[in-house]
Order: sequence, then C-alpha cells, then structure tokens
Amino acid sequence: MAAGHTTAERIPTYCALCVSRCGAIATVEDGRFVRLDPDPSHPTGQALCAKGRAGPELVHHPDRLKYPLLRTRPKGDPDPGWKRIGWDEALALTASRLRALAAESGPESVAFSLVSPSTSASDDCMAWVERLARTFGSRNLVVAMELCGWGRHFANGFTFGAAVLGRYLPDLENAGCILYWGYNPNHARLSHATATLAAQKRGARLVVVDPRRTEPARRADAWLRVRPGTDGALALGLAGVMIERGWFDEPFVREWTNGPLLVRSDTGRLLTEADLAEGGDPGHHVAWDRTGDRPARYDPRRGRYEVEAADLALSGEHTLQTRTGEVRCRTAFELLAALCRAYTPERVETITGVPRGEVERAARLLWEARPLAYYAWSGVEMQTSSTQIARAIAQLSVLTGSFDARGGNVLFPSVPSPAVGTEVPPRPEHSAVGLGVADRPLGPARWGFATTDELYRGILERRPYAVRGLVGFGSNLLLSHGDVLRGREALRALDFYVHADLFMNPTAELADLVLPVASGFEREALKLGFEVSPEAQSLVQLRRPVAAPPGEARSDTELVFRLAVALGLGEHFWNGDVDAAYRHQLGPSGLSLEWLRDHPEGARVALETRYRKFAEEAAGVPRGFDTPTRKIELYSETLHAHGHPPLPEYQEPLVGPVSRPDLAARYPLVLTCTKHTLFCETQHRALPSLRRKAMDPEVELHPAAAARRGIAAGDWVRIETPDGSVRARARLNDTLQPDVVSGQHGWWQPCPEVGAPGYDPFGPDGANFNLLIGNAAIDPISGSVPHRAYLCEIRPAGNPGPG
Repeated sequence: MAAGHTTAERIPTYCALCVSRCGAIATVEDGRFVRLDPDPSHPTGQALCAKGRAGPELVHHPDRLKYPLLRTRPKGDPDPGWKRIGWDEALALTASRLRALAAESGPESVAFSLVSPSTSASDDCMAWVERLARTFGSRNLVVAMELCGWGRHFANGFTFGAAVLGRYLPDLENAGCILYWGYNPNHARLSHATATLAAQKRGARLVVVDPRRTEPARRADAWLRVRPGTDGALALGLAGVMIERGWFDEPFVREWTNGPLLVRSDTGRLLTEADLAEGGDPGHHVAWDRTGDRPARYDPRRGRYEVEAADLALSGEHTLQTRTGEVRCRTAFELLAALCRAYTPERVETITGVPRGEVERAARLLWEARPLAYYAWSGVEMQTSSTQIARAIAQLSVLTGSFDARGGNVLFPSVPSPAVGTEVPPRPEHSAVGLGVADRPLGPARWGFATTDELYRGILERRPYAVRGLVGFGSNLLLSHGDVLRGREALRALDFYVHADLFMNPTAELADLVLPVASGFEREALKLGFEVSPEAQSLVQLRRPVAAPPGEARSDTELVFRLAVALGLGEHFWNGDVDAAYRHQLGPSGLSLEWLRDHPEGARVALETRYRKFAEEAAGVPRGFDTPTRKIELYSETLHAHGHPPLPEYQEPLVGPVSRPDLAARYPLVLTCTKHTLFCETQHRALPSLRRKAMDPEVELHPAAAARRGIAAGDWVRIETPDGSVRARARLNDTLQPDVVSGQHGWWQPCPEVGAPGYDPFGPDGANFNLLIGNAAIDPISGSVPHRAYLCEIRPAGNPGPG
C-alpha cells in the first residue's frame, strides 16, 4: 500500500444503542471504526442522534472492560483486588457456583438481570437471556419492567388482552391525530420523531401531554401541561368530555367492548346466566336488549350475543330477578361514563393544572381528527398508579374506534420466527413461583419478571424464599432504580454475583466476577423487523461488527451460549452454536444466514398488513380479544376479583401534595425527571464529545420558584426528598408549572478529558437521582416506583468537592 493511502469501507448497519435502532452507515478506515451516519435508505434511518454519532468514542474508550476480573477481597473492602482470569476459568467458576446454589436452595434462588432494551443494545440478547433463565429454572428476570415497559406490555392486557403499546404500535403514516403521553420521541425513539414530523407535514394533528414543553410539545396542536402524577384524572376528563358530547364510536363500543354487559350493584361482578336461572351457564354473561326490553345472553366462547349488537343498550339501570332476589344492574359502559363525567373540565383543571378549555379542545381534536394513534412511555409508567393510568389513556383509543384500524394502533405484521425466549418449556421439576407472585399476583411476576423491590427483599429478608445468586447483563441497578442504599446492601449480601458489562460501574463493583462485553458495534446480531412501520417490520438484518472488541470482550449472546453449555444446558442452545440458533430463528422466513452475512443491508420479506383482525372469523366465530369476555374490557372483572378497581379510577400520587399534606409542608415542590438526549440512562457520560455539551447534572425549576429560594441559573442546589438528597445545577424553565421541578438520573461517570468530575453514587454530595426515591409507595398492581412524581424541596448549596 502506498504511503498515506487510506482504505475506507462504508458498511450498512443500524445503531443498537436504544429502542429506535436507527439505520446507519458505519465508516471504517484502515480497519478502524471512525464514523456513523444516518442511512436514509433504511426504514429507521432518517436521522441519527448524538449518542449514535459518538459510537466510535464508545468503541475506542480506554476505560472499556477488556478481561474477566475476579474479586479477591471482601465486598466491604474499598479495594476489590480484581484479578484477571481467563474465560474458561470464569465460565467454569460461574457454572460451578450457580449449580451449587441451585442444588442447595433451588434454581429460583438465582435471579437474572438485564439492562432495558429500550436504552441499550440488550435487544440483541434479551430472548437468549430469558431462555437461559427459563431452562436454568428461575422465574426471576429483572429487566426494569416496573419502570419501563409495564404500561406498554402488560397493564393494557387487562383492557385488550395484548401488549398495547408494546406490539400494537402507532400507525404514524396513516394517523389523523397523534397522541404522545409522557413520551418524547426526540429523546427516546428518533424514528418516531421523524415519522411524526412527516405525518404533521401531511396534515396530521398532534396532542402532547407532558409537564415539560418538549420539542414535540412546541410543535403540537395541543400541549397539556399536566401536574406529574395526575395523568389518570386528565385521561378520565378527556374521556368524559368525549362521552358527554357524543364524540365516540358508539357502534364500535357496543360491538367490540364489554360496555353492554350488566354489572351487579351488590357484588360488582358481571351478571351471568347462572345468576338468573337454575342450571344457567356461569360462563354466559348478560346484556340488555333495548329493543325487546329484556335481558340478552352473551356467550364469550362464541363471541356472540343472542341479539344483534345494534339492539344492545350501552346505558341504563335495570332491576332483575335473580336466584337470590332482586338485583340492580348497570351496564359497564354506564359505570365508566359516570366515572369519566365526574371528572369535569373544571375538576380536571383543579387537579392537574391543565386549563379546562384546553381539556375540551384536546378532546375535540382526538375525536374530529381521528383515526387516533397514541403512544405512552415511562413518563406514565413510573407512577404509583401506573396500571390504571395506562388503562385510562387506552380508553381514548377505544372511544375513537381506532384500535387496530388503519391510522390507529396496529399490530403490524412480523417476519415469521419462533419465540426463542419462551419456546422451551420450564423445567418440570421446578415448581417455585416468581418473587412477587404472592404480593402482586397480577404484576410482572405473573410473566416471570421480578422488580428490584422484590429482588432486594428476596436477598435481604429471604421472602418468599432466599435469593442467593445474581447473573447480571449490563443492568446498573444502583443508578437506575430507587432504594439505592438497600440495593447496595442486597448486592453485598449475595453469595455469588457475576456481572457482564462494557465498563466498570457502581453496580458491577459489587460483583464477585465481572465479564467484559462487546458493544453493539463490535458484535454480530440478528434483527427480524424494526418496530416502527409495516415497511420497517419487513426488514431482516444481520448486523455486522464494524470494530474488533477490546481485549477479550465477547458478545453477551456468546456469553449466554457458553454459560448454558457450562451449566449442562447445551441441548437448549444448539450446544453453543450461535449460528445454528440464528438459522433456527430464520427457518420460517426462508432467509439464509449466509446470504444475510454477505448483505449487511438486509433483506425484505413480503408481509401483508391486515386491520381489525379482531373481527376476522373462523367457523363463524370472531377472533375477538384475548380477554375473559373476548371483548375490550373497559370494566375488568379480573382486577375486581383481586381487590383492585375494575374501572381505571384516579388515585392521587401516594407521595404528593394532596395525599401527603404532612410532607408537602416541608417538601412543597413536585419532583419529576426526564431522559437526557445525550445519554442512554446511566451510560456515556465518559464520552468527551457528549460530556462537553452537558458537564454537570441539572434540575429544572420555574424562575419564580428559584427567586423565592434565592437561586440563580447555574447555581449548585440541593434536591431534598423524604428519602434523601443530592446536588445538581439549577436550570430555569418558565414553561414548567411553578411548583414542578425536573431532575436527571444516571450521573456518576467522570470524563477527565474535558475536566468533568464523577459523582459519589451513594452520598448526599453526589448526583444519583435515585437516592431521592424510595420503594415504600409503589403501584399495588405492578410495583411501579414513582420516579416521575414525588415531593421535594430545592435549596441553595455550595460547590461540590471532587467526585
């Protein structure tokens, strides 16, 4: 090669750093990854954020973990005494310790943790980690479901029987109205942001609900500045206006929801045929035939009433003679309507701070600009009433008749592939349930996920059984979850903890063994569909490594497969052959792994988008919904049977100014937090190009609130809650409500290259936002923690010392 000559290769890929999975072009010069740019030919490649562009810095950072490290000193010692060992020794040690724990205390005594795929590259391996936990025999997978995912994947299962919004995604290309609630796609999912801009250009309307005036809020046709934690009241108020004005799709509600079913006033249960007559079927429900003025039977198994849906009453109260006497009944929709009407625009304004006129205008927009496509994010998932908030918001889609309709929230087609995470049966000899089943039987544990509150209890209190081991994949629990000091105590108490990651972090420092992981730019990964649009869903891409991993770092997928073999579970993991596993995934699609490896741009699979799939019939029976009534359940008998409100009733935040006036006197401000656009949660503050733009943690507050406290922009302040205090710099924001402040989480890393300090993650002079949030007040159904709605005070503070 001639002196000075540079060879450059441009490789089609996608950025794996967050849920957006933006299509990109990686530039490699002389074998070195130097640049990442958007790839407009990719269905998610219209733009690339600063995090993605900083990919080369992440790859080449000198602090990357390079070799397996074994702790040689006790966890209480300030010096862990890390000793470099080889991979074979590391895997043998891990397998030996995990097998011993399983033999002594059962496989459920070992939990698995995984960083959220919404904010990391763990999407590459999540299904394989789930498969590993399942085949090992543990039903305790900690993936922050209670903070980021519950509302989208499981809360609305009580309404739709499906993962809305986890799988039923907004059809932004065809939406007439887009509703973003507690969601800023500019920071969380850039592919949604660019699609929203395109939708607005063609005339779609945008409604944004957020305490902060975000970029989408500035462009919105309606911005509803809600007090953090009062989202449920606002959603009920919007629905109330729509119902009162007749702005709802009455035929859809009548035919496809359980709104017509009669509810007993004495028990709150749905009326059944067995209630009315001896020998009646307890599985048949009862509605009211308004034409015949008589009860009408409904058979959920067939999804049919004995009369036409048009004849069913949606409102009214009826007294029926049952086997035990007369019982007053009202339709489920009548009960819902009464609840929603109670939240008048005037009352909503008092509770939420959203002006009554804006409530009415937004309700009109949702109806008149339909079809409605909506999306909600962790802004409403990190609440003490997260489940009912999600259900209250979901009603708006139902009322507009937009569900699974063109331009609504649609289950896009997907490339056929086995569900590798769950296709293996659980071990038959294993009978222990998940950690949280006893306390929250409808919560994440029902699906094999554990919350950190449940994990810490299992470790420290051994309830409902002892948790003695933890296998962690990149989950920085002590910077991303509340109850930090209890979490540190719990991790210290584990018999064995192995942690795999890119960098050493405060959570990894408590491990017995730390394993180096390749970044998303340094490992191969198979992606079957990009969850944004039908076009994106049709793309299958085998992401090619564009850089070599540092030292002996390995992909976490390879780590899972090798560990499975070491544990004697190789039969479930193709004896460690990742390529064979990929071929298994690709089998139903007909695509070749070798072809994809030679074509990094990927392949398109022909897919057909079908709408209103719930109405499709087989043998004369409509498909319906995967709920007990096979209808959209506005009224949830499942929730009622477990002691929870069957309707999405509003509850004040458990640590808020109304519910805790005793605390509000000392902590008069409402604290929320927001995702930083430059960082993926607790990651990337060590990258110079990003840290230069955000040198210190900040807390936003209204100028009036700052003036009353003698605080100027840029001052160091102390954020205090009943649970702790941390420091941050004040940033003034006059678009906030005067009693609302917004902080940032994830601060700990130093960046010496730009003179930026690190922060103590466990002390009041540090900046760990989660020291402010405890686990005492959580959603009774899901265990969701109120990171987005708490009480605090802000006080001036001196400059912090060195981190």
